[in-house]
Amino acid sequence: MSTHKFNFRSEKILGDLKQGKRPDERKLDEYRKIQVLTNISQNADGSARVKLGETDVFCGIKFGVAPPFPDSPAEGTISVMAELLALASPDFEAGPPNEDSVELARVVDRAIREGKCIDFKTLSITEGELCWVVFVDLYIMNHDGNLFDASSIAALAALKEARFPKLEGKMIVKGEYTKKLKLDSNPLLSTFGKAGATVFLDPSLEEEKAMTARLSIGVTEDDVCAMQKGGSGSFSADEVNSAIDMAFKNSKVIRKML
Repeated sequence: MSTHKFNFRSEKILGDLKQGKRPDERKLDEYRKIQVLTNISQNADGSARVKLGETDVFCGIKFGVAPPFPDSPAEGTISVMAELLALASPDFEAGPPNEDSVELARVVDRAIREGKCIDFKTLSITEGELCWVVFVDLYIMNHDGNLFDASSIAALAALKEARFPKLEGKMIVKGEYTKKLKLDSNPLLSTFGKAGATVFLDPSLEEEKAMTARLSIGVTEDDVCAMQKGGSGSFSADEVNSAIDMAFKNSKVIRKML
């Protein structure tokens, strides 16, 4: 019986979306309420918690040291991980990362990396020998749709608070810091759903279950830096261009919050 109720609800939402109506009466280009808290972990080198509607994401930043990659001896790097905690959704299970968590981490990583958020040369300690690795760890606390944007906002907010630990030789001194991490740009993801001919920003979980396609667009202040499509549906060139314009507009508002 619960399955029939679920199908009926999804069909109702799909029908409404095709008419440009949303379950929570938002406009098609409107985000849910965004709340950002920073410096919430004493043990992280930078941290943030973001609520996007009822979606809840925690991000912690930790600096590590390692030999640089052979093809970039004068650069450090970043490493993004996303964990879909079982407490966040009945659909999530404990265990190794699945394809959804891997995709989420890669899309957030791509926006940061291709958006030139961090100059990797500033992460070099000793060329060819030692560099900083910035670990960006995302933990999904509650899933109510659009994990991409919530995670992107949390990652950027945490990076903006991140501080380099003090280094003695090749050892990190716990609890002591030198300077803040410098960011050269502020990339953010904007995710759109599509149902019929209707394209809408920030799909909730109910809308995700009803929509046929998803498009996440990463933008800096000036450029598009990442894109990721999901679902069996498609977006026209005009729809993509309109979504890009919307992404620039909305990300500008979110940056002011950070």
